[in-house]
Amino acid sequence: MSLPCGTRNFTYAEDMAIIRTRTQWALFAAVLVLLFTSPLYLSNYWLGVANLIGITLIAVTGLNILMGYCGQLSIGHAGFIAVGAYTSAILTNRFEVPFLVALVSSGLTAGVIGLIFGIPSVRVKGFYLAITTLAAQFIIIWVINHWQLAGGFVGIKVPYASIGDLVFRSESSQFSLIASIAVLTTFFAKNLARTKVGRAFIAVRDNDLAAEVMGVNLFHYKLLAFFIGCFMAGIAGSLLAHHVGFMNTEQFSLSESILFIGMLIIGGLGTTIGPIFGVIFIRILQQVLTVQFVPFLEKTFTAFPSGFATGVTPMLFGLIIILFLILEPRGLAHRWTLFKSAYRLWPFSY
Repeated sequence: MSLPCGTRNFTYAEDMAIIRTRTQWALFAAVLVLLFTSPLYLSNYWLGVANLIGITLIAVTGLNILMGYCGQLSIGHAGFIAVGAYTSAILTNRFEVPFLVALVSSGLTAGVIGLIFGIPSVRVKGFYLAITTLAAQFIIIWVINHWQLAGGFVGIKVPYASIGDLVFRSESSQFSLIASIAVLTTFFAKNLARTKVGRAFIAVRDNDLAAEVMGVNLFHYKLLAFFIGCFMAGIAGSLLAHHVGFMNTEQFSLSESILFIGMLIIGGLGTTIGPIFGVIFIRILQQVLTVQFVPFLEKTFTAFPSGFATGVTPMLFGLIIILFLILEPRGLAHRWTLFKSAYRLWPFSY
């Protein structure tokens, strides 16, 4: 971490601190205040978008630990989110389990399922591992669709999240819950990357054979990466279930899994701030294209057949992503690093 002139680290604790100087603490406090007071000045619609961004951020942060830090390609992340969502839905709807118990159970269940599908990662990697996780996507969705306890093809209703007498009904109250968990998840990922486990993940990602020669247990750390990544996916799924209020497997399609990878690549693989940039960029782009651009096209190009604007939107969405990857292949996190270096923004170096 870069520090301003005249500032030194005298202890190991200071050297390891994420937030080091008073200026950084002040900026950090200002960001938290701005974040948690946003329900006061954001409309109900944009609070819903912010909640979706927060839930997606938790899931993509888990995928970043699995894919960005440990180098294990997963195309079935939406399937693991579905495991968490349906676990929470079944526990709270069918068995009236408290929300916090269901939340933790969702993460653990998704983590265990991730361990099962992560076992092949010891033998295969790259695109072969991607096919394994792709199989997980279809197997999980098939099981849910044919499981009557989960509602089958029809779906299942999910009650509001609650902690004691506090019920999170409104978008603003749900925002406080989702934003708190998203902040904790981000700081967990930041600290994990600097521990022995995080360094082992990076060693496995860079060269698994060299890592094994140095004493890194590939079986242990690859499965641990799958568990942590899928655990976060399960937490995100539980929050999504209680936010939406009704679960159906159509919400966890293969395109969502691929979109999560796109968010990670656009934001920046293997960085803490990359998932934040990627999720915000993609979700805001989706809102702009679907809510603003489609009505504009329908009003402007009246000579085209009905549904033309709706069909053009996915094409434009894909085109923007392709152009972005051509212009900035290392993601927004790299652009942010260059921006900080160019303008010497040392307070933002954590």
